[in-house]
Amino acid sequence: MKRVVSVGGVRLGEGRIKVQSMTTEKTSGVEKCVAQILRLEEAGCDLVRVAVLDEEDARALSLVKERVHIPVIADIHFSARLAELAVEAGADKLRINPGNLRASDLRRVADCVRRHHIPVRVGANLGSLERGAEARYGRGAEALVASALEEAAALEKLGVEDLVLSVKASSVPVTAEAYALLAEKTEHPLHVGVTEAGGGLMGIVKGSVGIGALLLRGIGDTVRVSLSEDPVLEVTAAHAILRACGLEREFAEVISCPTCGRCEYDCMGLARRVQERVIGVKKPLKIAVMGCVVNGPGEAKDADLGIAGGREFCLIFERGKEPQRVPSEGAEAAFFAWLEEWIG
Repeated sequence: MKRVVSVGGVRLGEGRIKVQSMTTEKTSGVEKCVAQILRLEEAGCDLVRVAVLDEEDARALSLVKERVHIPVIADIHFSARLAELAVEAGADKLRINPGNLRASDLRRVADCVRRHHIPVRVGANLGSLERGAEARYGRGAEALVASALEEAAALEKLGVEDLVLSVKASSVPVTAEAYALLAEKTEHPLHVGVTEAGGGLMGIVKGSVGIGALLLRGIGDTVRVSLSEDPVLEVTAAHAILRACGLEREFAEVISCPTCGRCEYDCMGLARRVQERVIGVKKPLKIAVMGCVVNGPGEAKDADLGIAGGREFCLIFERGKEPQRVPSEGAEAAFFAWLEEWIG
């Protein structure tokens, strides 16, 4: 049975999949860091991770937490001292790699998180494999899983039970294989993502394929789409993946034709304008913008509201009602008027 881990009141391992991102601003630059987190909150971020590079960053955590509304995770490597300072400053979770800490330092960290009752994410990736695992399995999925499990076991021996595990690679196939193996071997919640995916279209595609493939198999409790971009885009992309996988339903979905030579009106332009209008709508709606009146109404039969166009007239149709024929010239205005009624 899957364990449930609470991160500042956000429960991982039950309920909906939680969305994470990470700030790009230095944590000790409190004003900029807080401003970025507030933007992430507005985009729908559930948890945010911040880098703790020095004592100034660690102590700034308390100031950041005073002004934001979602749990803050401290990302720390190599230093037990920084981990202790971050926890004492109010971090809701630690992200560490136990392999980067000496045994005595790991014990210090374990004692600290137990005192403050916060969880730890053990993150293994191909850039930081446990040496024994790499020696046995090479640099692949099995080594990632062995590394994560060995590092988790080290913390469990020290009495830390609230753990979240991740096994990331920049390779989508390796990432997917590693998480599938890990899911068979642990009951800890899993943080899913493809690391170092890059930016732009390819970065989003890699994250979407890797994360989506796992979510469709029921693997994953929290996700991050790692991009070399504004972190707000990570959150937007994560929600799009959840929606495409059918795991998030409180939104307005716009379906539209890829268009073809039969299209005789600005279907693509209208689809973009409709999509822009419904961004942020928290209501389960399906809206169809179809390219022609030949197949459009049938293809979008289960839509709440739809339009299919032609050179002289368009059909506007609502679920369960006869389509309404309107002149093409005024069809867009009429469609938006009906859309506003559905949005409410």
